[in-house]
Amino acid sequence: MAGHRQSKKRRYVTWAVAGTAVLAGAGIAAQTSMAATTWPAQKTFTGRAFDTCTAPSEGTMKAWHTGFYGAAAVYVGGKNRGCNQPNLTSTWVKNVTAMGWKLIPLYVGAQPPCQSGSNPEKLTATTAASLGASDATDAVAKASALGMKAGSPIYLDMEAYDSTNKACNDAVLTYVRAFDKGLRAKTYRTGYYGFTSSSAKAVATATDKTDLPGNLWYALWDKQNTTTADWPWGATQFTDHSRAHQYMVNSKETHGGVPLTVDRDAWDAPVAITG
Repeated sequence: MAGHRQSKKRRYVTWAVAGTAVLAGAGIAAQTSMAATTWPAQKTFTGRAFDTCTAPSEGTMKAWHTGFYGAAAVYVGGKNRGCNQPNLTSTWVKNVTAMGWKLIPLYVGAQPPCQSGSNPEKLTATTAASLGASDATDAVAKASALGMKAGSPIYLDMEAYDSTNKACNDAVLTYVRAFDKGLRAKTYRTGYYGFTSSSAKAVATATDKTDLPGNLWYALWDKQNTTTADWPWGATQFTDHSRAHQYMVNSKETHGGVPLTVDRDAWDAPVAITG
């Protein structure tokens, strides 16, 4: 996401470099080993959402609840999460959902070994599986502590990288599979944020879909508020409320008299179960 853990300049550079080089309503079509588990009904939101680095204050959320946006993404954890979250507490979650907001949990986990720049947590081929499992445990703990219950999705944030680098890409997919298996073991739905030029493409075009995310949030900054018209992959993939699209970034907006810079998302996918 724009500015969540990288400078805006680096964010655009990594994206550019990477670009060159179901069960009904469940969002789990690509997942396995589900039959024995009784899952809470999916909570789906369809409409416009926003994401921003630091969760806004309750006052801002109240002012912004004008009907233009209906959901907001929040960074629940991850060692690569770039912003402090002084507002993001279980009380905040309770109060903003009472206002009518739907919430989208986002976890900034380990990043690819071939990604440019440094990160507090990077995966390798050797550590990918163990990191994926431990990060999944942490993600569930963080979401649960905020009042986001079992059945909620957690979207793993994977930034741009050279997905044509096979060794790097294989390590990323190993990590993602381990993360997803860890979420499902705790009855949390799997989601994934990535770029159509690299990280999302790697998941969407993988030959082996085993244990890959059931919900895909793709970054394609074309300013089109849609999850269908610009969908880059097969029409039968991630259907039945399993897609989201980040279509504009660094949008300076004012709602209810309160200014805020956000990224815009077209949403048709699971959101957190609270209350």
